[in-house]
Amino acid sequence: MSLLPYGRPPAHQYRRPRQANFRETRFNSTARHETMSASRLLSPITTADGLQLANRVVMAPMTRARAGKLRIPNKAMETYYEQRAAAGLIVTEAAVVSEQGIGWLDSPGIYNDAQTEGWRHIVEAVHAKGGKIFLQLWHCGRASHRYFFDDERLPVAPSAIGIADDHSHTPRGKAAYETPRALETEEIPVIVEDYRQAALRARAAGFDGVEIHSANGYLLDQFLQAKTNRREDAYGGSIPNRYRLLGEVVEAVKTAFPAERISVRLSPNGVFNDMGTPEYRELFTYVIEQLAGADIGFLHVMDGLGFGFHQLGEPMTLAEIRPLFAGILIGNVGYTQQTAEERISAGQADMIAFGRPYIANPDLVERFANDWPLAPEAEMATWYTPQKSGYTDWPAYAG
Repeated sequence: MSLLPYGRPPAHQYRRPRQANFRETRFNSTARHETMSASRLLSPITTADGLQLANRVVMAPMTRARAGKLRIPNKAMETYYEQRAAAGLIVTEAAVVSEQGIGWLDSPGIYNDAQTEGWRHIVEAVHAKGGKIFLQLWHCGRASHRYFFDDERLPVAPSAIGIADDHSHTPRGKAAYETPRALETEEIPVIVEDYRQAALRARAAGFDGVEIHSANGYLLDQFLQAKTNRREDAYGGSIPNRYRLLGEVVEAVKTAFPAERISVRLSPNGVFNDMGTPEYRELFTYVIEQLAGADIGFLHVMDGLGFGFHQLGEPMTLAEIRPLFAGILIGNVGYTQQTAEERISAGQADMIAFGRPYIANPDLVERFANDWPLAPEAEMATWYTPQKSGYTDWPAYAG
């Protein structure tokens, strides 16, 4: 599959005059729509450039490990996303932007033609159901292991600092994380280009936008945080230097999608993958201000503490972040329908992402709209296993 030419398209099909923020729309006055419009969570929202989202429920990105060894999206994945297309926005499971970025068994990629074609079928299935879908772009950095690579090369990171007291599930079984290789300065532009090419592939596959994964201790988060970044070049030291790589990736991705169709995911409170920096509040305030200045359309913040909390101060909240970012702000981790309604009604968030509830409830929006009970949470043993059980066999509510 040929990719789009380099550079920002001169007349992008999605581009419209930018507004100060998003605007709201209303449902027609049928009985069902009246019920849904009474809910802020289930009310529609339209982005600054005209992308219409049917509700404010986001299907959060969740690694499900069903893409196989070649990391090509397949029919089972197509069914999985199609079943959940009623979400206002789906953010896919993370897709690695290069072979170097691999760090998880059977996760999908977006770095070759076969992967791009596999994703195209998924996008078409979601669109056929009226859904909207973004692709999450991922590089695992040090959260990987030499066993993922045929030549057993070390995973890369900003600095040679390994993940402490944890392990990776590798193609050869469980293995302790290793000390990664620190990237040379001249290697960094190659990684930026990998993100750009991945975004171009996402555009070619028909995605409505992309989300840059800069959370949970993966490569871009590793560059942001002093705990994992001890570099002495232009990508280390000061907060602006540590932000530099993320900023360059955002600008590169803008050559494939307009800024309004780009999301960035952050985890300022997170400890996952051995993260947490004492200056986190100063750091992430700066990062959010820079992203706001880059005019990206979405900011996806893992403000909940369900992934763990570094306990280096008070958690950063949506209420604190809201004044810093005028685009669409998404909250995530541990939300219920009620708490999601509260955050949106208070003006602290525009959308709320749901992860685990979407595993066992493909019809989550319909359950919210009709006050139907949720299915029991899926057993963790089925989250990442390469089988249909616990993946596409969850039924819709039957009363």
